[in-house]
Amino acid sequence: MSSRDLVLGRVRRALADVPRDGTPPVPGPPGRDTRYEQVVGRDYLREHGTRSVAETVDLLAENLAGYRAVVHRTTEGELPYVVKRLLAERGSRRVLVPPGLPPAWMSAADCVRVHDRAASTPRELDEVESVVTGCAVAVAETGTIVLDGGPDQGRRRITLVPDHHICVVRVPGQVVASVPRALERLDPARPMTWISGPSATSDIELDRVEGVHGPRTLEVVLVGEG
Repeated sequence: MSSRDLVLGRVRRALADVPRDGTPPVPGPPGRDTRYEQVVGRDYLREHGTRSVAETVDLLAENLAGYRAVVHRTTEGELPYVVKRLLAERGSRRVLVPPGLPPAWMSAADCVRVHDRAASTPRELDEVESVVTGCAVAVAETGTIVLDGGPDQGRRRITLVPDHHICVVRVPGQVVASVPRALERLDPARPMTWISGPSATSDIELDRVEGVHGPRTLEVVLVGEG
């Protein structure tokens, strides 16, 4: 008997006296035990209130700033110069870029581009001053940026080790109102990272320390489409 069989057997014994309510089980893959899987109701609110597209984007910017992310707004044509300015202000000479990052985004920047490689060690990543990525979706109600390892985002670790992260969000195309709306767009099989502001933690005295589990500085660039 495998460890998996042992654990599942204990779960079944623990649920043996749980009454069944007649709800049909969720269809599962062939050979999967679905006796105790129940359909989950999805009748909750998909988002709170009614907003225009502009109001949704404004709410995203407000909540991002509330989490101490630095928010910038620009156009597609001005984006390369905004990225150049942000990197220059940080004094970043080595910048990590995912393999599918649009070349135009970095076209004006005067820096060494370090490409995302599977062989890169944490020490090598720590020598990079900044990372520039896109995102999968941004959630207005929570001020959250979601990365899913897409071509313009790269591996999860490249946004966790460098101290400075510039994340480009296309608006309004990548902006949704709520977490349920975001989940509708995301593939649960992909490696997702949900980011609400720069990495931070607090001790028992509530002294905030930033840059513990990820970048100390998060700059989000909202780029108007068209």
